[in-house]
Amino acid sequence: MSKKCVYIFFLLLGCGMLQAQVQFETKVSKTRLGINERLRVDFEMNQDGDNFNPPDFQGFRVVGGPNQAISNSYINGKRSYSKTYSYFLSPQSKGTFTIGQATIEIEGATYKTTPVRVEVTSAVEVPKDGNNAEYVASENVHLVAEVSNSNPYLNEAITVTYKMYVSHDVSITSSWREIDTPKYADFWSQNIDNQGNFKIYEGKYEGKDYRYVILRTTVLYPQKTGKLDIEPLTLDVPIDVQSNRRDLFGRRLMTRVNKTISAGNRTINVKPLPLEGRPDTFTGAVGSYSFDVSTNKTTLDATESLELTVKVSGEGNIKLFDFPGVKLPSALEVYEPERSENVRTTASGMSGSISEIYTVVPQFKGNYPIRPISFSYFDPKTQRYTTLSSEEIVLNVENGPLTAGGDTPSEVNNGKKPVVLSKEQFKYIQLSTNLQPMSEPPYFKSLLFWLLLGGPLLLIPIFILIGKRRSARLQDVEGNRLRKADRLAKKYLAEAKRHMQDKAVFYEAMERALHNYLKAKLNIETAEMSKDRIAELLEERNVSGATISSFRELLTSCEFARYTPASSGTIKQDYNKAVETLSEIDKQIQ
Repeated sequence: MSKKCVYIFFLLLGCGMLQAQVQFETKVSKTRLGINERLRVDFEMNQDGDNFNPPDFQGFRVVGGPNQAISNSYINGKRSYSKTYSYFLSPQSKGTFTIGQATIEIEGATYKTTPVRVEVTSAVEVPKDGNNAEYVASENVHLVAEVSNSNPYLNEAITVTYKMYVSHDVSITSSWREIDTPKYADFWSQNIDNQGNFKIYEGKYEGKDYRYVILRTTVLYPQKTGKLDIEPLTLDVPIDVQSNRRDLFGRRLMTRVNKTISAGNRTINVKPLPLEGRPDTFTGAVGSYSFDVSTNKTTLDATESLELTVKVSGEGNIKLFDFPGVKLPSALEVYEPERSENVRTTASGMSGSISEIYTVVPQFKGNYPIRPISFSYFDPKTQRYTTLSSEEIVLNVENGPLTAGGDTPSEVNNGKKPVVLSKEQFKYIQLSTNLQPMSEPPYFKSLLFWLLLGGPLLLIPIFILIGKRRSARLQDVEGNRLRKADRLAKKYLAEAKRHMQDKAVFYEAMERALHNYLKAKLNIETAEMSKDRIAELLEERNVSGATISSFRELLTSCEFARYTPASSGTIKQDYNKAVETLSEIDKQIQ
């Protein structure tokens, strides 16, 4: 009985030692940081695992990661393995926060890290170290929101222009990413998109020479009075900073730093429109306008239609106010208007014209005056209201029925007598007809009849022939494999082909395409992509040595092309070589 106890004890002790060999822990760069600093969190393990799940990082924004690093070494015959998932976090508010538990599965067992508490304090002074890449990046890239007018009137146009200033000491060669997009509550807004074609300008920032690009221009029309906030635009920008290291040619190498930059909140103080001098015909138009009322004819017969056009043209909130109404004599039948807009939005606001076209049909003979129509607007430049009035238009209906007593409708309306319809008001409608049969050749047994009847029968052998060719193409396994390989290679290299005029962007896109292709084909991560490891995996998949050599040469070209000049012919040659190499790998890989 005692021997069994001893065996059980040693068995449990052995299991405990095996369990103790697995280490999975959380490491943070600091446990106390300012709200303007960043926190690095590493989840490190000494054995490889699957199904890694990070915590939700409550109180922080993830600005970088996850980045995966693997270290595998042998010292004196003893293997040392380490795998790390790294995240870069930016605190969102002050306080004490907990980095929760991360989980991973290793050899069928689930392991969890220990929570770590981190304190976020007020902003701290960034060390002004000229050799610190983070400091250099923060001092040389700035995001600014320029507002054309911070104290506008209600419904007056303002423009917000977002500019990113970059000094000549750093560069940005990769695309930035939007973290927060501005929301314009209580504004009518429209973005003026530059469709990604950023033009580089030379300018000044705080008295120093900078380059800048205009990221976005937005036109706003405030719809409320008082203080209105414009939320900031926030970007995650990869910045290349010169380091102290040098390459083989003595040139300084670049270090990439990811920085979060923000344009900051902007407050707009919106003034109400003045009450003094506001006309009764004012319907909310703000800007500078012209006004016109016209008809396409003034002389016509009863039951004949005409078009009455009311048109407002100019600059301002032309889509945002009520159109002036039209009042006509009761003897004129008026239909709902058709609205026509010709409005464009530029950096200065909306401009153009809007028209409402009424269809008017008089019912009786007589003269019908269309009284002047008034339109009022407020001009922010003069800070005054302006009222425009149209000319009086008189419609002369020459032929048509009269009211009872022979009076014209206008006379009846002025004398306030009821309108009585004439018994002869429909005498102009023609009731008798003289229809004649149309002589056409018979359709039955005509050429069109036989074509429609026999056409479908003629299409049957054509469909059979197409079906046989399609079946033969599907059965051509080798041909389909070659075509698929060519399509796949061109798909991965499509982005590189679009940037063949820009050397740096082209080789960066091609390197990314080669890595993505390997991820898809070999199921490996970026951290494992050494040239020797790639060659080993390709050899295991029966890829020829010549093809592997070509692939390694492509990777080498991508690495050195960033620091050495390359002609357009070299770029095109490397692109064609990449297409051919990826196609060959896809044909040979098993």
